[in-house]
Amino acid sequence: MYRTILAFTLLCGATNAAHAATRFFCSADDKNVRFTVESGFEAEGGHKLNHFRGALVVKSGDAPQALQKIAVTSENLTHHWSHDGELRLEVFYEDGDDPKGQGVSLIVTAGQRGKSMTTFSGAYELALEGDGKPLSATGKVSCGSK
Repeated sequence: MYRTILAFTLLCGATNAAHAATRFFCSADDKNVRFTVESGFEAEGGHKLNHFRGALVVKSGDAPQALQKIAVTSENLTHHWSHDGELRLEVFYEDGDDPKGQGVSLIVTAGQRGKSMTTFSGAYELALEGDGKPLSATGKVSCGSK
């Protein structure tokens, strides 16, 4: 499974010629979810976002089928923060084909203020809402930068 996540991360980096000074990638694989996300930020003031993409697999059988496997892009990144050893990402995906308004919210918080960001860890929060019972999960995330 980690090979899949690593392959996806490498593929994302190879397919986008972003000129980011820093590229971050985070992944998690536990009983609730498997995901990988990648983002790139400029080095200049403001740390403008160059790109964002990822893939998410919800392992619960209770999750709506349309939300069990999704791909996310910069359009789904609602908030981002990269400063002094901290990385924070908030992703929201809404199933546009479903009139019931099903959606996924993923928040990644990683790093430690003032510390190196070569490899670091953190936590994720996942929430699924829409048709049926709402689902939520939390867990650990592993991240790195290039």
